[in-house]
Amino acid sequence: MGLLRCSLAAIFIALPVSGQEAPNLNQPLSEQQGSPSQPIYDNPSQPDPTLEVHPAEQVVAGLSSDSVAITASFDGSDILIYGAVKRETPIPQGLPLQVIITVEAPAGSATVWRKERKAGIWVNAQSVRVASAPSFYAVATSAPLDQILLPEWDSRYRISLSHAMRAFAGTEAVESTVPFTEALLRIRENEGLYRLDENAVSIIDQTLFRADVRLPANLVEGAYKTRIFLLRDGQVIDAFVAPILVRKVGLERWLYHLAFERPLLYGLMSLAVAVIAGWGASAAFRGLRRA
Repeated sequence: MGLLRCSLAAIFIALPVSGQEAPNLNQPLSEQQGSPSQPIYDNPSQPDPTLEVHPAEQVVAGLSSDSVAITASFDGSDILIYGAVKRETPIPQGLPLQVIITVEAPAGSATVWRKERKAGIWVNAQSVRVASAPSFYAVATSAPLDQILLPEWDSRYRISLSHAMRAFAGTEAVESTVPFTEALLRIRENEGLYRLDENAVSIIDQTLFRADVRLPANLVEGAYKTRIFLLRDGQVIDAFVAPILVRKVGLERWLYHLAFERPLLYGLMSLAVAVIAGWGASAAFRGLRRA
């Protein structure tokens, strides 16, 4: 009977849930898909009127793979991003060309709670709801980010990690949202979900470039966005965007959709597996005792 209870507990602990609750201070207690606000020029596929229609230097790029399959044994993936600079004039004089690459997961809302100690018990006190925060965000650069990108251009294209969270939902009842957003940023950096890889982009003769971006094992499904920026004198001169489709496949995908689309059937199947596993283990131990 004890083995049966353990099996049941193990099965139901593995059931997927729609949100996660973290016990630590300033941990986001819930995340769900939201409606991200659209910054002015955060998507290079939309024209930026401040850029030239036909810049003297244009980026032409590609990816080693435009899709990632999540299986039961998925432990992460490496994406090679490569490209070249198309120009019809000699290389401009002055500071060398720089490249920044970002890979961004679909955005969702996240609530960050601040805990306070009251009557000897830690309780949730204040909270800030971030309307749009990608579940994964990586930035790779050809040089230290603060040396190649001016703050005003960072704000315009929302490139750095601090700009990954785009908006707040509703009126915030706190004096400042900065500690909350910094806490969420710190937590996701510690989890490897937000990452800044400086000097990770290799540039050859100010024309060819490449970078390897590591995707973690705990990816969420959806259309990821890869952005490539060409910079001179701290300013963006051209941008390129490409999608990466991440999806579950095989048995993993079937179980995932079964759990959310037919939860009753999934629960009955889990119960049946637990009963069979418990009975089998009990029968095996009885056989060993007799032997």
